[in-house]
This record gives sequence, C-alpha cells and structure tokens, in this order.
Amino acid sequence: MGRVRDALRFRDGKKNAVKPGDFPVGPTSKSNAAKQLQATADRLDQLQEALYASASQSVLLVLQGMDTSGKGGTIRHACGLVNPQGLHIKSFKKPTRTELKHDFLWRVRRALPTPGMIGVFDRSHYEDVLIAKVDSLVEPDEVEKRYDLINAFEQELADSGVVLIKCFLNISREEQRKRLIARLERPEKHWKYNPADLDARSKWDDYQDAYADALTRCDTDTAPWFVVPSDHKWYRNWAVSQLLLETLESMDPQYPEPSFDVEEELKRVKAAN
Repeated sequence: MGRVRDALRFRDGKKNAVKPGDFPVGPTSKSNAAKQLQATADRLDQLQEALYASASQSVLLVLQGMDTSGKGGTIRHACGLVNPQGLHIKSFKKPTRTELKHDFLWRVRRALPTPGMIGVFDRSHYEDVLIAKVDSLVEPDEVEKRYDLINAFEQELADSGVVLIKCFLNISREEQRKRLIARLERPEKHWKYNPADLDARSKWDDYQDAYADALTRCDTDTAPWFVVPSDHKWYRNWAVSQLLLETLESMDPQYPEPSFDVEEELKRVKAAN
C-alpha cells in the first residue's frame, strides 16, 4: 500500500490520531499541493481510462464528515481530475417515502457503480448509524445490528470486485464555525447554508462519538477507513486524490485485448476511401 494510505489509515479506535489541521504526509503548503495535484491528474487519467476500458472492477469512494467538511469540494477538485464519463456520483439526502419502505441499504445498492466506473458517495449508508444514533431515530439495538449489516454489505461488495475507499473528512469545530460564517457573509454562498446545520453543530460531541463508533466498528482490511485532515481544503483535496491514485495503482487495471486482428483492420482502414 502507498504511504498516504498508511499515514491516514484509521487504527486502534483513535480517529483523533490525525488532527484536522495536520499534514501527516505530503505537501505542507498550498502551492506544493497544487503542483503535485497536476502530476496526480495525469496518472489518474491513465489509470481511470484503463479501469473504464477493462470494465472488470469498480471503485467506490465514500465521503463522510460534518457539515462544511468539504464533501462537495472534494468531488469537484479531487474527483474532478478524472474523466467525468467514468464517474458515478450520488448524494444521499433524507430518505424519501419510497426509500423508507425498504431496509436502509436498499437505496445504497441502487446507487452502486457498475464495473469500470468510479462511484462517489456524498454521504452514504453510514448516515444510518450516525444521524440515526445521535437523534435516536432507531433503538440502540438496531444501531448495533446495522454495524454488522454494513460490514457484511461491504464484504459483499469487495467479493464482487468493488474496491472501497472510505474517507472521514476530519474538520475542527472552529473551522466549521468559520465556514458557516463565510456562507452567510457571501451572497453567492447563501444557497449552501441550511439553518439545520446549526442544530447539528449543537450536537457536535454526540456526532464525534457516533463517528468514532462507526469508524471503530466498520473498519476492516477489506473496507478500511481513512481519516483525512480537512481544515485546509487544499490538503484535503490532495490527500483524497492520492488515496484514489494509490488505490488504482494497486488495482493495476489493464486494457482488454482486442477481439480482432489489429494488423488486418489497419490494412482495411488504410485501404478504405
């Protein structure tokens, strides 16, 4: 595994081992991160094209974090480095009436990437052990069952050729405050502000505990969690792009062999009018 995966890997039940403002690996300045991001983009483009062409495996990038941690920004800046034709992005909102008629994983299964694609989840099935736990939407015993169901589900995905990258975008309470203020002070950002964000902020400690439990209970070798320092947007974007790059490099997707005689077809094309 690559050094970024090693540095950001969640271990020993200590999500706070990597602090929101840390630079545990890689660049320590925005300018250096930008330079490295360009090199990453070139390599990612090659690997993603091979993944898309092979259509044998897929990648699922799960982005979780408190409000303003940068899930949308990560999609734009890190996932935006690859060809959008090979991306499948899904944002999970409050369940609809139809979705509530099914088990909590039903809507997630319907959004999974097909072979050859990179799927990106803005929030995910983990909402059902985060919000559900903090707001007591289900009984504690049900939350416990969901941890096991999630682990079984993610093992099922791995067995079917889906490689998971689960990122907890770790933001500090003070940085979230700054970003909420910025949304209110800039008219073009008003659409991103939701009064409910402040309600969730009032339960900050409860959410931190819920995240710690989710990461501890659902961190496996098959589907590991990574704690991404997210107080600095440029570092967050660099880190997630590197996790994606290292994952694709380890998968080593190969272009499929042609089902036709290349030399013969070349002759035909050259001879055609």
